[in-house]
Amino acid sequence: MFDGLKDKLNSFKENVEEETEPAEPAEAAEEAREAQAAAEGQAAESAEETESADPEPESEPEADDGSDRGLMERAKLAATGKEVIEEDDLEGPLEELELALLSSDVEMNVAQEILQGIRENLIGETRSKVKTTGLVVEEALRDALIDVISVGQFDFERRIAEADKPVSIIFTGVNGVGKTTTIAKLSQWLDERGYSTVLANGDTYRAGANEQLQQHADALDERLISHKQGSDPAAVIYDAAEYAEANDVDVVLGDTAGRLHTSNDLMDQLEKIDRVIEPDMTIFVDEAVAGQDAVNRAREFDDVATIDGAVLTKADADPQGGAAISIAQVTGKPILFLGTGQDYDDLEPFDPAAIVDRLLGYDDEEPDAGEAAA
Repeated sequence: MFDGLKDKLNSFKENVEEETEPAEPAEAAEEAREAQAAAEGQAAESAEETESADPEPESEPEADDGSDRGLMERAKLAATGKEVIEEDDLEGPLEELELALLSSDVEMNVAQEILQGIRENLIGETRSKVKTTGLVVEEALRDALIDVISVGQFDFERRIAEADKPVSIIFTGVNGVGKTTTIAKLSQWLDERGYSTVLANGDTYRAGANEQLQQHADALDERLISHKQGSDPAAVIYDAAEYAEANDVDVVLGDTAGRLHTSNDLMDQLEKIDRVIEPDMTIFVDEAVAGQDAVNRAREFDDVATIDGAVLTKADADPQGGAAISIAQVTGKPILFLGTGQDYDDLEPFDPAAIVDRLLGYDDEEPDAGEAAA
């Protein structure tokens, strides 16, 4: 999952390491002497100018431009084999990283946010060895990525636990992205945590929709509320909520017709469901492999009926990761789950820190001997 993006992020780390390769000890000593001499020369020249200048009325001291101090600091660092990561060191690697992010379907403004976060976290940092440089870069990259994909994140299970029952959740998105299967997966996920569910088929226009959701309900031993084809979707979901309240069911999971964000009639229908049902949560479902298209659709659906979060299906088949990186930042709403297969248990809660660690290859690292023994 996201292997292509993982490779590109690793390339960025290597590029920064190359750009900030420490000087050899002899070179570092020479640089230290040159920097020291330059700093002392500037200090002497400044003193001479001060002595020869005509006296002036006392005034507030001007801000130190830091040039002398900067030279002295670099001299001291060079003498110990250390250097400061400068903005010029990052210019080339950051340009390459921007192209890598965009080619991985990361939305442009989101890519800019990541680059700015890296600049803020890296520029001015000191390092002494290549290994240390790598760690500094990894930390900066990790923090920047987490900041971007953690927007709006909340604990889904806690929200279910604390909400008044029944909790109504509506699922929306375009055709064929896996909404119905996602509903079945989430029903099992909730059941495993002690919450009862009822399914509602608000996809009343598609032939075979009732039969498809009924198959899932039968496999999960759950109740399905449905009306005949062509019925009002809002009425179906309303009846499911009434059933849940009467039978002490915890969560209503309502399917809706797949629709394009350009389909005005269906988007109006979604707006009506939102108005009539006032769901506790509306979840947008799309494919991770849709990349930038999924990001654009999430934005459009959020404009019509405010979404509370997203589920990305087929994440296991997505080498890029652009949608996973971008959707939260673009909509201000979190990704809640990733679909990682066709089985009911192939639903993974979205943990921003764990996803970033996976992108940076931390999950590929072998444990040391002590950890292996434990």
